[in-house]
Amino acid sequence: MIKKILIANRGEIALRVIRACREMGIGSVAVYSQADVDSMHVKLADEAYCVGKPRSSDSYLKIDQIIAAAEVAGVDAIHPGYGFLAENAHFNEVCRSSGFEFIGPSPQAMEKLGDKNTARSMAIANKVPVVPGSDGLIDNDADAVEIAKKIGFPVLIKATAGGGGKGMRVAVDEQSLSTALSQARTEAEAAFGNGGVYLERYVGSPRHVEVQVIADSHGNVCHLFERDCSVQRRHQKLIEEAPSPSLPEDRRIEICEAAVRMIRGAEYTNAATVEFIVDTDNNFYFIEVNARIQVEHPVTEMITGIDLIKEQIRVAAGEKLSFRQEDVKCQGAAIECRINAEDPDKNFQPNPGRIEKMFVPGGMGVRFDSHVYAGYTVPPHYDSMIGKLIIHRPTRAEAIATMRRALREMQVEGICTTTSFHDKVLQHPEFLEGRHDTKFVEREFLS
Repeated sequence: MIKKILIANRGEIALRVIRACREMGIGSVAVYSQADVDSMHVKLADEAYCVGKPRSSDSYLKIDQIIAAAEVAGVDAIHPGYGFLAENAHFNEVCRSSGFEFIGPSPQAMEKLGDKNTARSMAIANKVPVVPGSDGLIDNDADAVEIAKKIGFPVLIKATAGGGGKGMRVAVDEQSLSTALSQARTEAEAAFGNGGVYLERYVGSPRHVEVQVIADSHGNVCHLFERDCSVQRRHQKLIEEAPSPSLPEDRRIEICEAAVRMIRGAEYTNAATVEFIVDTDNNFYFIEVNARIQVEHPVTEMITGIDLIKEQIRVAAGEKLSFRQEDVKCQGAAIECRINAEDPDKNFQPNPGRIEKMFVPGGMGVRFDSHVYAGYTVPPHYDSMIGKLIIHRPTRAEAIATMRRALREMQVEGICTTTSFHDKVLQHPEFLEGRHDTKFVEREFLS
C-alpha cells in the first residue's frame, strides 16, 4: 500500500499528481524552490518543503535535499513527474535504496533506454524498425565517412545521451561531416557529460508519432494508442493530438504493436512513451523511449478515459493494470496546446512576470492543466510553459473548432503568451488537412 507520495517536481505536473493522490486517498507532499513558494502545487499539497534556491541546480536537481524532504515527511513513494530528475537512473536508485518506491521503471531499464545507441540495439533485437545507420558509436571521422557513404547522404548525427535536439546535426556531404561531428560531440559533452554520437540516414519531412505504453510487474503490457507531435519548434513540441490524423489504420496497428514489443523486450514496468518518425510513405522508424510520463499525456487520457497517473501509482504499488488491451478504446479526438509565457512576435522570447488578470476557458470538452493564477509571478528560472489547454471532441474538426474558440476565450494579462500563435497554426491548410511535418512551423511561420 502506498499511503503518501512526494512529488519531486514543480508546476502543473506536480499539481496533476497531487490531484490523483487526493482522489485515491493518498497523502501528497510537494517540494519547491524559493521561487515557487506561491505556486498552486505548493498551496494544494498536504505538506510542502522548500528544497533550495531558485536555480534548478540548487533545488529540483538536488537529490540529497529531495531525499531529506521525503524522510522528514515519511512518504512511501516518490513520483518524479517529467524533466528534472525524472529519467535520472542514479536518482531512481537512490530513492529505492533509501526505502522509497520510485514511481517509474527500474534503474536498470531506465539506464539502458536512456542511452539512445543501446535503445536502438534493443529495438533491432525486438524487431522494431530503425533508421539505417551505424551499428554503434562513431569513434573516428574515417569510420563516419565510410558509414555515411554506405547509408547515403544526408546523414543525421545524434548524441547517444539526452534529448531536446542537443547534440544533433545534419551533414549533407563528406565535406560537412567532420565539422558536424565535432559540433555534435562538443554540444553533447557540454549538455549531458557524454560526447558519444552515432549516425542515421536523414529522413526528410518526417512526422513525429509516439505511442503511449504502460506495463505492470505481472507481465501485462498495453498500448493506449498514438499521439502526433509533429508541430514543433527547434525539436520542442508545441501542439500534440491523438489519434494521428495521417496514419492509415494498418500502420497505426503496426506502430502500436511495435511499441509494445519494445517495452516488453526491455522488461520495463510503469508508463513509457515509444517515439517514432514516419516518412512520406508511412514507413515508421524507432527514435527513443521516454521512461516517464510525458507532458502530453492528457490527450491520451481524453481519448481512452484512462487516468495514467493513477495507473502509474497502482503499478508502483505492485497492482495489475486496471484494464486489458482489448478494453482500451480510442474515442473521439483530442488536441493539446502548450501555453507558454513567450512572445511569438519576438522569436518566442521568454516573457516571465506577474499575471495581473486571468480567465480560463471552459465549456464542453475543455480542460486546462495549470499551476498559475491571477496574481502569480511566473519565475524566469524554469521552462516557460504555464499550462496546457486540452480539447476532446467527437471528431478532429470539432476539436479544432473548440480549441480555436477556447484560445480566443483565454485571457492572460501582464505577460505575453503563445495563444495567438496556436490559433494561427490551427487555421493553416496543412494542419487542417493533417499534412504537417516536423519542419512545418519553421517553414510556414518562422522563415
